[in-house]
Amino acid sequence: MAASQVEADFQEDPEALREALCVLAGSDPENCSYSQGYMKRQAVFACNTCTTRAAEPAGICLACANNCHDGHDIFELYTKRNFCCDCGNNKFGEFKCKLIPDKADENFRNQYNHNFSGCYCTCDRPYPDTDDQANDEMIQCVVCEDWFHSRHLGCTLVEPEELQEMVCEACMNRAPFLWTYAAHFAVPPVMAPPEEGVEVDAEDEEISFTTQHIHKNPSPSTGAEQTEKEVEDKSSSCKRTNVEMMGSPARTVAKTLVCRLRELQVQGLERPRQGAVFWPYSWRSELCTCMSCKKAYVAADVPFLMDQSDTILAYENKGLAEPFGQPPLMALINSMEHVQQLEVIYGFKEMTTSIAAFSDQCVAEGKMVTDEAVNQFFEELRSGKRRKTNTGYQ
Repeated sequence: MAASQVEADFQEDPEALREALCVLAGSDPENCSYSQGYMKRQAVFACNTCTTRAAEPAGICLACANNCHDGHDIFELYTKRNFCCDCGNNKFGEFKCKLIPDKADENFRNQYNHNFSGCYCTCDRPYPDTDDQANDEMIQCVVCEDWFHSRHLGCTLVEPEELQEMVCEACMNRAPFLWTYAAHFAVPPVMAPPEEGVEVDAEDEEISFTTQHIHKNPSPSTGAEQTEKEVEDKSSSCKRTNVEMMGSPARTVAKTLVCRLRELQVQGLERPRQGAVFWPYSWRSELCTCMSCKKAYVAADVPFLMDQSDTILAYENKGLAEPFGQPPLMALINSMEHVQQLEVIYGFKEMTTSIAAFSDQCVAEGKMVTDEAVNQFFEELRSGKRRKTNTGYQ
């Protein structure tokens, strides 16, 4: 299926087109992605015709779903990180990829879960589930990339359409140091109010809610216990101050030598270690990148958390900026005839050259660039274009 056909399928539904653009960002609908190796992130599909639930799990790229498995029972897995197309390898028996027939027997670095068999969540049910009458939203964990029903996340959701990155409870426990960051930077969990008639010891369990975190007043403890237990530091903030960002070089060097995680642990904020955790998109920038913490990320198999471009938001923004793998300008040029392509290319080059000359002239003459000067520049540019056009028709 050509990219133009994909666009035509969604002309009557702009929102569906937008969602498709998000998912297909960076995905080539005509060329198998196998030649690019383990792609940072791409749209991945599974073929229930070629690899049934009883078979070994396998994933295919967008191009192979369109060309090699056209007419098969295909289901979408959204996106996967560090994945290499399996189409036609040993998992498919005698079936060979039509686009790149010669492939390795297996992609050993690919990671699979029950999604590749059409099942999701801790309930291990298919989606859509004809036996499930509940209209429940499914949310993807950014670590394991499994999808979960909101009712199975172990926490109460508020306006889930506004939620951002989610890490499921199992993945939080897989990388337990994330609980410390969650106390400072994650969306606070929604706690049910105490039942009537139930007394709460305010000294032992005083909980207050803020827009950034839940803090808990500790009971008296020894110095060693104080390091392990989390105590509120009211001077802490989810945002760095201007002084912290623009401080002296000496102070900056000193900060880089201090483990960010240890600093947060000393402050001692804590939250209940249960249920999924929702984060603002900026939370990864708060993670410590000292050598000790980097080793911890690798040991927990989550080094990608240090990469801001790994986020779904970054991937979707790329999809909107480059629909079907092409910038909008290039897609427009490719749809033109050869003569029109040359006119656009030469016109664009002439405009950028003129803008550069205008900027250099203002600098050389010490002139301030005003709105009037800019408007005059573009008017002269348009006049020159009209003169060329009129000359061409004479």
